[in-house]
Amino acid sequence: MAQPIPLKLPPRDPKQELLVRLEEAPAEHAAALLDGYELLQQLHEHGVFSLIRGALGAGDKIIEVASEGANSDESIRAIRNLIILAKMLGSIDPEILQSVATAASESFGDAKSVDSHPPGAFSILGSFASADSRRGISLVTRFFQRLGSLLKPHSSPINHNS
Repeated sequence: MAQPIPLKLPPRDPKQELLVRLEEAPAEHAAALLDGYELLQQLHEHGVFSLIRGALGAGDKIIEVASEGANSDESIRAIRNLIILAKMLGSIDPEILQSVATAASESFGDAKSVDSHPPGAFSILGSFASADSRRGISLVTRFFQRLGSLLKPHSSPINHNS
């Protein structure tokens, strides 16, 4: 019958393994260490560490001032407006927005080269004959109609004649 082979492994010392890795690290990572030292020196020369130490020391005061500023009516309105603008931009078809940007760029991009003599009334009226002009005017008109309907005061369901 076969006899088992005794297996004796030396005890493992994790601390010793870490020390060996630490001793070998400068040779393996010399370029990275040099870059790290250079970055630390530049941060020191530009006063970043002093700034961070000051911010950590005054952490409570900074948080207090920031929260007071964020709690103002103007800040709250600004945050709400940013959210609304983000929703609005998200709802616009990118192709339409690209068309608006292109039209604005082509119309206003070289405004200094515009003829200094304003067009006559008949010239402006003549531009309404263009299908493209009418299409753009229709879009702007729809926008103003919708804006006007949203701006009108809401009538209450209560009958004021009684």
